[in-house]
This record gives sequence, C-alpha cells and structure tokens, in this order.
Amino acid sequence: WGSTGVMISQFFLLSPRGDSIIHRDYRSELDRSTCEIFFKNVKFYQGKHQEAPPVFNIDGVNYMYMKKNGIFFVLTSISNISPSMAMEFLLRVTKVFKDYCGIFTEESIRSNFILLYELLDEIMDYGVIQGTSSDTLKSYIFNEPVVVEKKKTKFQLPKFNPKTTSSDATNKPISFKDSKQGGKDEIFVDIFERISITFNSNGNVLHNAIDGTIQMKSYLSGNPELKLALNEDLTIGKQSGSGNYGVVGIDDCNFHECVRLDDFDSQRIISFHPPDGEFVVMNYRITSDFRIPFRIFPFFELSSPYKVELIVKIRADIPENNSGTNIVVAFPVPKSTSSASSTMGIGVTGQSTEYDSKKQQVLWKIKKMAGGTEHTLRTKVVLTKPHTSSVRKEIGPVSVNFEVPLYNPSSLQVRYLRIMPTVSGQGTNPYRWVRYVTKSQSYVCRL
Repeated sequence: WGSTGVMISQFFLLSPRGDSIIHRDYRSELDRSTCEIFFKNVKFYQGKHQEAPPVFNIDGVNYMYMKKNGIFFVLTSISNISPSMAMEFLLRVTKVFKDYCGIFTEESIRSNFILLYELLDEIMDYGVIQGTSSDTLKSYIFNEPVVVEKKKTKFQLPKFNPKTTSSDATNKPISFKDSKQGGKDEIFVDIFERISITFNSNGNVLHNAIDGTIQMKSYLSGNPELKLALNEDLTIGKQSGSGNYGVVGIDDCNFHECVRLDDFDSQRIISFHPPDGEFVVMNYRITSDFRIPFRIFPFFELSSPYKVELIVKIRADIPENNSGTNIVVAFPVPKSTSSASSTMGIGVTGQSTEYDSKKQQVLWKIKKMAGGTEHTLRTKVVLTKPHTSSVRKEIGPVSVNFEVPLYNPSSLQVRYLRIMPTVSGQGTNPYRWVRYVTKSQSYVCRL
C-alpha cells in the first residue's frame, strides 16, 4: 500500500443525515468545511436532485466515497490519486471496522469511536496507507470494543433445530476470539454464489455465469491449522466439467495467500491457518450449464394505440424444498406513460406491486417463492401519445433480484472441515457452521 505518491488528506464518516461521526485530518491541507460541501453535492450533484458518482471533484478537491449501511465513508485529496485504489481502500476499511466492532451501524460506530480512531491511526500515517489487514492490526490495537446488540425484529423464528444457528452469530468482534467473554470456539464457512444470466424474449438462456466465494470467519482459540475438503470430483478448466454428468466443473479459481495447496490436486483439500477477521478463502467462476433457479417469460400486447399490456411470468426451477426470498422484479415503461396499473393472480399473498413515476419503473415484490411454483403479473400501461415502434424498445428489459438460502446451483460442497490439534493438545470440539446462499448479480430478460 505505502507509496509517497498516494496522499490522502482526510477520512471521515457521515451519517445519513450528514452528521460527522468520525473525522481524521492527516495532512492539515483542508478545513472541515469539506464535510458540508461533500454532503451537499452527494445529494444534489451539479444542482440536480441526483446522487453523485463515487468519485468527483469540487474546487480542486477530489472526493471519493462509498456508502455502507447508510453511512458515507469519504476520502478527500488534493493530489491525483488512483480512484480504484481509493475505492479498494474504503472497502477494506469497512471490513476492518466490521471485524473490530462486530456489527456495522451508526450506533456501534458512535459507541466505538475511540477504537476506530485508534484503527485509523494505524491504518494510515500522514496520508499514506500503511496496512488494512485485521490480522496484522491486532498487534497494535489495545482498546476493547463496546458490543452493540443488533435490533431484533418483532417476529422471531422459533429455535427448533440445535444443528442451526442464527446468521447474527458472526456479528461478534474478533477480539472476542481470545477472550473469556467470547463464548464457545466456533468457525463459520459461507459459500456465496452470485448468478449472472441473460434471457431472450422466449425465455432461452443467452449467457450464464456463476461467481462464487468461499468466505470464513474464525473464532477459534490457538489459531489451529484447518483442512477444508471440497467435492472429490471437482474439475478445473474451461472444458473440464462439460459433458460429464454429476461432475462439478469450475472454469478458474484463486485462493487467499494463507492457503496451502499441497493436497488440492490429488484430494481437493486446502490447508491454512485462518487469519483474524472475515476473509475469502477461495473465489471461483463457472460458465458451463447449471440449473437455472428462476425463469422469466414476458409477453407483450398492444391493446389500443394508447394502451400497452405486459405480462411477466416467473417460474421457480429450484428444488421444491428450497425457496427464493426477497424477490424483486423490475422493468421500465415508456417515457410517454401517464399511468401504469398491475394485477396479480387471484388470492396471492406476500406480494405487492408499485409504479415509480419518477424512475418510470414497475416493481413487483415477492416475499417468498417455493420451488416448482410460478406467478404472473399483468401490467397495463396508458400512454399520453399513440403507440409507435420506439415504444416497444422503451419497455424492458425485465430484471430480477433474489436470494435463495441453503442452495447453490454449482453443487460445490464442503465435504468436511477438519480442525487439526494445536501444540497444547486441547481436546475441545469447536462448532463448525456451514451456510450456502445464492444471490442474483445480473439477472435480465430482454424483450
């Protein structure tokens, strides 16, 4: 990171209301008015009611920001620094703060501002970045975090399965790893898969890809060696898995620097000592055929010169024991639209529709959708002027956002996670939690 050419003047955090929560001036080149200037321009960029781009310049000052949980992370600089490096730095700072605070909310930041100032002093010196590794920083950080409980919703699921745990279990600060108040030894493994698919108007797939991540967070004492075993039939290479039924084939992958691959080629086992904090063990990409979780079928009808009708059918092709959650189907309507009304199936529950006249977009929200089911939305659009050929081009594409827990279309599996005994020979049996989640990344159907 360290480079004399990378000079950051200020780092500050702003609340959604524009309050300065944390402000660190590294070079005394700019005054504190930059906070007000930034917040004014990020909401009303160039005098219009629109959000500013991630990097912009006002009066010779470069502003670079990232929004996380409603909080603005902002860097300022008068030198010409790399925007991509600045955004990567901000991303890593958010991860470090989350590692040390447990959860990342305005309340937790205000409760831990002394700890966060200590972290900022170690992360950067006189505007030059020193390091953003949670594992390395722990040797220089002496303040203990103030734990802030995440606000619980009114509706609580009953705890009926002792083999499961809440997703909030990973919201503990990493300093609890070696402290008595931290509780039991445990390790969390997340397999996240983000799907990108493009359909044509007939519902056929034009392009499909999976970007996968194996992510871990360790609360194990003694920093033992771990062995993570994946599918034995896992093949790597562009053409490796094609045509072989049941074989899990990935195009390419990369690993965290702590990973040793001595047994990976022969047994598909990776070995490592987990660093502190949340880290990515492995990234992988798949472009071969896989089971499409949701299929979209759009139908376009011209009722009259001033009326257009769009019917969108969505079908869940996931296993029946899985369900998609927080599904949002969105599509734009023509600029000449005066009104848009949508109707759903008879007797449906957990669904809602909305027409955003400012963005000229129809939203269809489905809370939960079980595998093997399908739903249909019929939208009638009224135009202010007669239908032309350009109107058809202005409708669509249809985009879908969703999440499917306990499911991954690639079939990549963790066979086992073995925790090797430490030198002290502790006889503990730590908890191992594994979670599979599939999310949409770019899920689009052309009309």
